[in-house]
Amino acid sequence: MPIYEIYVRGRVQGVGFRYHAKETALRHRVTGFVRNMPDRSVYLVVQAEKSIIDSFCESLRVGNGFSRVDDIHIEILDSENRYHDFEIR
Repeated sequence: MPIYEIYVRGRVQGVGFRYHAKETALRHRVTGFVRNMPDRSVYLVVQAEKSIIDSFCESLRVGNGFSRVDDIHIEILDSENRYHDFEIR
């Protein structure tokens, strides 16, 4: 299953966005992790089929009511099965 690296930029730190990402991942059955970055972006490494990742990213873009997503950048890393759940780091 493909692994994707996702950078989310906007007002995404200090507004519960990582928890929103985790809840969204659980709903979409996406595995991986999310963490805050020093540049105030949020970084995710996620694993799922492309169609699921597309839907997952659309849900991330909507946000949680407190966040504002300005940009989502997605890159495919590899296809090694590595993650079994989703965690906040």
